[in-house]
Amino acid sequence: MINKMRAERREQVEKIERLKRRKNAIILAHNYQRPEVQDIAEFVGDSLELARKAVATTAEIIIFCGVDFMAETAAVLNPEKKVVLPDKGAVCPMAQQLPPAVLAAAKREHPDAAVVLYVNTLAESKALADCICTSANAQEIVRAVAKAKDASTILFGPDRNLAYHAQKATAAKIIPVPEYGLCPSHHQIVLQDLERAKAEHPRAKVVVHPECIPEVQDRTDFIASTSGMVKICRQQQAGEEVEGSAVAGDEFLIGTEVGLLHRLEKEAPGKRFYPLSATAVCPQMKMHTLEKIEAALESEEPVVVVERGVAEKARRAIERMLEILG
Repeated sequence: MINKMRAERREQVEKIERLKRRKNAIILAHNYQRPEVQDIAEFVGDSLELARKAVATTAEIIIFCGVDFMAETAAVLNPEKKVVLPDKGAVCPMAQQLPPAVLAAAKREHPDAAVVLYVNTLAESKALADCICTSANAQEIVRAVAKAKDASTILFGPDRNLAYHAQKATAAKIIPVPEYGLCPSHHQIVLQDLERAKAEHPRAKVVVHPECIPEVQDRTDFIASTSGMVKICRQQQAGEEVEGSAVAGDEFLIGTEVGLLHRLEKEAPGKRFYPLSATAVCPQMKMHTLEKIEAALESEEPVVVVERGVAEKARRAIERMLEILG
């Protein structure tokens, strides 16, 4: 039975590969995707890396294995390409927390504030922003925007925990919009999880995502985006410096969605990784399967469409981020 299942899986993967070649398609997958989805993707990365890869690819079709706002970002940056989301139910709960009406109301209340939005927002909200940021560059972006716009106040949404992280990098006052926006998966990682994990693995370094709550951020060794976490953990020599701190040992406690552990184990063999919380799972990220990817390649649907006027405004905010990063 097991051998039969393996043979069927190989046939499925081979068919997907043939379809990709025939249709000049590429598969982009976020770090939280299922292991088998990560394994067939041309590129696996975080939101910033996927946005850049979407711009750089010469493929005519992008099969985007992530959630809705990521696929929208790829479509906004590539109006001439077809962006396909294998399961249209892959809707980011955080992005839903900042509809454009809520952001517009905040802008009316703070008319002189700059607006920096996390990439985890829908295109209609991005269209109202001065600049977009990702978890990898939020601190750099808020510093640059505050200086460029001479702003003493920045509206930042939708994640209040990333806003807490960004606030450490600027004297401008950051106002979270909405006040209680958060990622449900990261919100499950609490201080008790960290304390328990440290007791079980006292030598391990703690590496967490800035979507984690402040109490967890304040007790960690490193705060980084998912790909930043991979970079930290795969350092080859004990004691090598990463972002000004030494990485020693070969054990790491990982504070993010559990899907990242697959990539970590592939790219840092010989090291040991433990999730701070085994319940930190994003159901929406797990919706894409090999069966759905095969079907998406066959039908070239469902296509992600962003209304032209919205896309043009959103693109300016995204391109402003890329300009700042250089």
